[in-house]
Amino acid sequence: MSKTPPKSEYLLLSRGQWDRDKSPQEIQAVIDDFYVWYEQLVAQGQFKPGQRLAMGGKLVSRAGVTDGPYAEAKEIIGGYWFIVATSLQEAAAIAAHNPCLACGLTFEVRPIEQERASAFRPANETPSHSG
Repeated sequence: MSKTPPKSEYLLLSRGQWDRDKSPQEIQAVIDDFYVWYEQLVAQGQFKPGQRLAMGGKLVSRAGVTDGPYAEAKEIIGGYWFIVATSLQEAAAIAAHNPCLACGLTFEVRPIEQERASAFRPANETPSHSG
C-alpha cells in the first residue's frame, strides 16, 4: 500500500508587469482565464485564497518609514496566493499553468517555513559568508 505524501503550502508571488505590446483586451482575456483557473484550483483544494496588492505602500526600516516599495518593474510584486502540493516541484508545475504567463508576468514559488526563526539556523535572512 503506497502512502500519499503529506501536502504543504507554498507561497506564490506574482511578479512583473504586463507586456507593453499587449492590448487591454488581450490582458483582460488572460485575467478572466486566470480567475477561472484559480477558482477551479481553489475548489479542488490545490489553492488557498490570496490577494492582489494595491499600488503604493511604505518601506519600514531601522532608518524609519519612507514611501515605497521601490523596485525594478520585473521585481514588482502584484499579488500572492497559496498553492497546496506535495512538493516544491508539484507546486511549480501548478504555477506553470497560470494563464498570466502569456502576458509577461512571472511567478515565484516558495515553500512556507513551519519552524520559528532562529539565529542559530541558516535562513533567508542569514548573511552569506562566502568570500
